[in-house]
Amino acid sequence: MQRRKLSESEIQEHLLELNNWQVVESRLKKRFSFRDFAEALAFVNKAGEIAEKLDHHPDIFFGWGYAEFLITTHSEGGLTELDFLLAKEIDKLQN
Repeated sequence: MQRRKLSESEIQEHLLELNNWQVVESRLKKRFSFRDFAEALAFVNKAGEIAEKLDHHPDIFFGWGYAEFLITTHSEGGLTELDFLLAKEIDKLQN
């Protein structure tokens, strides 16, 4: 998987493949809602396992009933294909 910074048009193309992710300050951002803290924690733990497998680690904020992810490739100073792959894999956890 390439870690080449994507152009704005490439970013827009990749966004079409995601479910309700936004680009905010060169990062992919999405907030997930859950019934309680335990569900949010379980989701974050599963997402963490995916991040470890991909060796690509998002910033994660979570609490009672929510988990929020921010994904970017710091070494490239913006979004890469790897960021979009991680977002897709996190989305699959809700299916």
